[in-house]
Amino acid sequence: MSGRLTESIDFHGRALLLRAERQKVIASNIANADTPRYAARDFDFKAALAEATGYDPGAPKGTAAPTMKPAAAPAVAATHPGHLGGTGGPGRVDSTLMRYRVAEQPSLDANTVDLDRERASFADNAVRYEAGLRFINGSVRTLLSAIRGE
Repeated sequence: MSGRLTESIDFHGRALLLRAERQKVIASNIANADTPRYAARDFDFKAALAEATGYDPGAPKGTAAPTMKPAAAPAVAATHPGHLGGTGGPGRVDSTLMRYRVAEQPSLDANTVDLDRERASFADNAVRYEAGLRFINGSVRTLLSAIRGE
């Protein structure tokens, strides 16, 4: 019974973790807007959420937007037993879902960051993050109200 009560909150909690991860990726793109040869990165949020939650609304996993191409995973060797692995926890995006953004207008320094697009993506993601927080807060308040019998 409690699984059904918290299922929606768990789903939105995982979505919040992914939104936070996407915000970091977009912020990194903005911070490197003047770095020569920097390739802007992003990930397909829908596919990442489907993978994180196990919920697949019919879209094939790993589907990328047409303006993105797969990012090559860097070859990193663990040379010491204390080195951390490349996979993270529940909020981390699988490296197969990360994509390099294809530049619409090539620049002289081969940087693919489009600041207007990144700022818009940052703002959109922030609004969606806030909406997720509000939904979770409302759900928790509803559950507490039901428990108290109000």
